[in-house]
Amino acid sequence: MLRKVIFTVFITLSLAGCAGLGTILQDSGLGGSGPLTNSEIIQGLKEALRVGISNGSDQASQVNGYFGNALIKILMPPEAQKVESALRQIGLGKEVDKFILSLNRAAEDAAKKAKPIFFTAITSMTIQDALGILNGSDTAATAYLRRTSGVALFNSFYPVVDSTLQLNQATRYYSDIVNTYNKIPFVQKVDPDLKRYATNKAIDGLFLLVADEERKIRTDPVARVSQILKRVFGSQNNTQNATPPRLAPPGQ
Repeated sequence: MLRKVIFTVFITLSLAGCAGLGTILQDSGLGGSGPLTNSEIIQGLKEALRVGISNGSDQASQVNGYFGNALIKILMPPEAQKVESALRQIGLGKEVDKFILSLNRAAEDAAKKAKPIFFTAITSMTIQDALGILNGSDTAATAYLRRTSGVALFNSFYPVVDSTLQLNQATRYYSDIVNTYNKIPFVQKVDPDLKRYATNKAIDGLFLLVADEERKIRTDPVARVSQILKRVFGSQNNTQNATPPRLAPPGQ
């Protein structure tokens, strides 16, 4: 009986060791050789999108995620920039600065709503979508997201932006700024749609961050934080300017 127990334990430990070795081989990049399968491509691209979305959304939604990033900082609407210039000249620069800060705070609040919408878009990816993304530009996945989730993002962001603009008194700041400007003699009056402008700029900034994360995954091995990312995008890099990856028949 004792020998049977010892033998059973030995076999169990041996099998566990083999499983552990398989994990080590995969983590070291030695596993998963051979042509990419369709399921691997989809899995890898979905993983890349999840990583890019998480990193981009986390950057955008933190305090100063927009305001402190010159690439996505929201400024006065183009048609109102002459308003900003005129008001700064008459000593109202602080009021303009308060308004710009409030615009960016609204975008940072709205960005917190992005992940679930993006993740929903990922679930509908087809093999045709995946192949187009894999062999597309360095921001093809981001373009897919914009195409499949842009409307839903706007509908989700808009009420958050509206609420935050009111909470931060940006709407009042903006009204004061525009009314003050419109009282200046001989100027052409302005009144752009503030909420729509802020919402669209918030979405544009978020996609810019996600696109940057996508480029990193495609070009920087360090950014490939999982085995499937290494497998799919490593294969892509190895075949650039040569033959495309060999794919398994549909269904595999």
